[in-house]
Amino acid sequence: MAGSSEVSGSEAAGSGTLPETEVRAMFDRISGVYDRMNQVMTAGLHHRWRSRAADLASVGPGDRVLDVATGTGDLALELADRVTPDGSVIGSDFSERMLDLARVKAEADNRSLVRFEWANALQLPYPDSVFDAATVGFGARNFSDLEVGLREMARVVRPGGKVVVLEITTPVKPPLSTFHQLWFDSIVPALGRIAGDPDAYNYLPNSVKRFPDPQGLAERMDAAGLERISWLLTAGGIIAIHVGSVPQSISA
Repeated sequence: MAGSSEVSGSEAAGSGTLPETEVRAMFDRISGVYDRMNQVMTAGLHHRWRSRAADLASVGPGDRVLDVATGTGDLALELADRVTPDGSVIGSDFSERMLDLARVKAEADNRSLVRFEWANALQLPYPDSVFDAATVGFGARNFSDLEVGLREMARVVRPGGKVVVLEITTPVKPPLSTFHQLWFDSIVPALGRIAGDPDAYNYLPNSVKRFPDPQGLAERMDAAGLERISWLLTAGGIIAIHVGSVPQSISA
């Protein structure tokens, strides 16, 4: 969900922005290799990071949770483990092919608490204050308007509930910054060529570069109306997990 419709596809992919229709088409297109690529690019650690994000959502049995930009549903399924037996999780995304894969995954794991449905993160089709928490894992950088997306997440969460953002960030100190640059500028695009979609995996590193740093994201979350914002860095500073609380006044 990024970019201006006046930007051509190749130029947009290089700048880390794309029109919303092209982002949707891109994720539909790479859905079949998405999980395998995540596994390769993170050495399987993305599951651990999603588990930590689910922990920070501070939900428990009986709670209702929304996972925005859910992709193939890994974070939504992680959250389901925490709200069982009487809770529920909705995983929303605007890529139907991603959602199809998420539904297959949930069915295979017998996760009846999870429902996957189409939604645009900038116009969530849910009433105010109906969830105990909302999360987004590796999807916030695809919001064409980050503050609007964060405000929508805050809007649908009850006062006192949590909004959690799990994202890749850019380390600034060597040697990790050097490795990060090599990985995202050279290795990830090469993997994309092997996977048969170089444009998509050129878009990925550029979307990371244009995303706010941890302090900048905290400021955006504050501007979106959240409070008590904190974050932790993991994987040597490549992954940031932010959490903010919905204040009592946000739904007044």
